[in-house]
Amino acid sequence: MGLSSAFKALSDPVRRKILYMLKERDMTAGEIAEKFDISWPTISHHLNVLKQAGMVIDERKGQNIYYSLNTSVFEEVVAFLMELWGRKETGF
Repeated sequence: MGLSSAFKALSDPVRRKILYMLKERDMTAGEIAEKFDISWPTISHHLNVLKQAGMVIDERKGQNIYYSLNTSVFEEVVAFLMELWGRKETGF
C-alpha cells in the first residue's frame, strides 16, 4: 500500500470517478456499477485495485458490502506532493 500503488490507482479515470462518488457517501458495488456503462467484472477489478492501494475500505452490512474512502492514504499522497512541491521551490 505504497505511493506507487496509490498513483497507479489514480491513473485510471474510472477509478478517479469512483473515488469522487465515494467522497459523497459510502456505496455498494451495485450502486457504483449503475453509474457506469461497463461490465460488473470491470467494476470489481477497479474496486480491487482501489482496495489494494488502500484507497478504499469495504465493510459488510447485512447482505451488502459498502465501499468507503480511506482518507489516511489520501493524506499520505497529499503530504508527498506537498513535500515534492516544497523541494521544487527550494531547489533540492
